[in-house]
Amino acid sequence: MATQSCLAKQDPAREAELAARPSLTLKRRLNATPEKVYAAWADPQKLVQWFGPASVEAGSVKADIDLRVGGRYRLSFKANGSYNEVGGVYREVVPNERLVFSWAWHSTPERESLVSISMKPEGDGTLLTFHHSQFVDSVARDNHERGWTEFLVKLDNYLA
Repeated sequence: MATQSCLAKQDPAREAELAARPSLTLKRRLNATPEKVYAAWADPQKLVQWFGPASVEAGSVKADIDLRVGGRYRLSFKANGSYNEVGGVYREVVPNERLVFSWAWHSTPERESLVSISMKPEGDGTLLTFHHSQFVDSVARDNHERGWTEFLVKLDNYLA
């Protein structure tokens, strides 16, 4: 299995500063194989069926994905009457095991953070570990934690 990664080393002071920023980790057991979980994140036609918070307007999710290390993605959706767009660059792509990508809202591109998703077989399902790090502050982390929790409920329902 080919593993691709472009996690470039930064200077030690910058790495320490990023590591000290707030982060969150969510774990969820999904009743689907790692291949199905990975496809739900990697295939734009699947992603648009579940992506977004609970308040997302049906049919409003759009996904443009170039799934390769260094490839870009852009996701948009409407929720609570507002347009939302987020994008970033894939830093690590290990099919059916791991995705790592930068994350920045179009409205605050300077607040780039990092998302890591690991998928491990567990019985007839998958243990998904979702880690979002390098938040600018704890308020951003807490807002994302609420949103990602809703996303993962939708992903679980989609895979059911």
